Amino acid sequence: MSSVDTVGVGLVSVGWMGRLHSRAYRALPDHFPELGVQPRLVVAADPVEAARDQAVTRLGYERAVADWHEVLADPAVEVVSICSPNFLHREMAVAAAEAGKPFWIEKPMGRYASDSRQIHEAVQRAGVITSVGFNYRHAPAVERARELVRSGRLGRITNVRGSLLADYSSDPAAALTWRFERERAGSGVLGDLLSHGLDLAQYVVGRIASVSALAETFITERPLPGAGIVDRSAAATGERKPVENEDYAALLFRFEDGAVGTMDSSRVMRGPHAEYTLEVYGTRGSVRWDFQRLNELQVFLDGQEVDGYATHYVAPGDGEFARFQPGAGTAMGYDDLKTIEAAQFVASVRRGEQLAPSVADGLAAASIVEAAEASIADGAWHDVARVDGPVTTDAAAPVM
Repeated sequence: MSSVDTVGVGLVSVGWMGRLHSRAYRALPDHFPELGVQPRLVVAADPVEAARDQAVTRLGYERAVADWHEVLADPAVEVVSICSPNFLHREMAVAAAEAGKPFWIEKPMGRYASDSRQIHEAVQRAGVITSVGFNYRHAPAVERARELVRSGRLGRITNVRGSLLADYSSDPAAALTWRFERERAGSGVLGDLLSHGLDLAQYVVGRIASVSALAETFITERPLPGAGIVDRSAAATGERKPVENEDYAALLFRFEDGAVGTMDSSRVMRGPHAEYTLEVYGTRGSVRWDFQRLNELQVFLDGQEVDGYATHYVAPGDGEFARFQPGAGTAMGYDDLKTIEAAQFVASVRRGEQLAPSVADGLAAASIVEAAEASIADGAWHDVARVDGPVTTDAAAPVM
């Protein structure tokens, strides 16, 4: 990447996440002016004509194409966002690495750990900078929790609890899209939701070393989608087929330092919309965070005046909060987390230093999922494979 102020952006897939990546790039000069970059939205690829039109007319890309290979071949493209469905990730990410293009890819990075390993190996060979969409670790409340844990303020960590409960697939009449097929999605909630929670647990506490798991599919068949529909909002036909991956999963795990944890996830829960929680308990205190209350952290520390949890409202000094709001009580939002993610990615590329969550982090989460699936199959505990490469979970928070 050149040292001039502009950075050429290429986008693969102009869906909801692709639009969000585009907005995040555009927000960089406002929120991270010291990066000294002015993103130039060069080219977006999508097979759907309406999406290509939107890329130009709404998002501001200079042009749009049907074939994603054109994005990688364009010399004006210096960084690439890969926001396609899971079953396309491996081919696109490997090709981006081989083309020497730094890329920002959404999670799960691959359908299976084998996909993620191939991506990781291609990146290791090419030496390109990467980023994986673990956006929840950028929440200022999570950064505050991590600081309390890593500084020893909570004492020795004894146990961790997490849950990722959602209702996006709770309607049994919703169509059977690619997300419910093993060949195209891989796992269900293990990859889609628990990969986020497992990355959070490792980012805040430390490496997960072994796991035991169970899973269940509660809505066992769904109607087929109508023509041309590929995602969650699909209209359905009358014909039905089996759901091939799990609606629910629960994990027991052991951290490398001896702490233990539990985590469960559902995509068919009635009631919660996006209840993503992380609780960390230590010998001197504990913290609790829920994504649905993004800007709050429940904190208990030995010696505090209140006998029980006190609510810490994130404020300047917590993560990157000050870049978005002037004081506690004025909320940040989900899109802001992706702007932080974009900043870490672009800063990583400009410095040639892996600051953003890397494909090694993506493989680390996928390796836990792989061990969990092995446990689901045989009922035993399984060790989690180690990952070589620039895992960032234990690194200091990047300074930008």
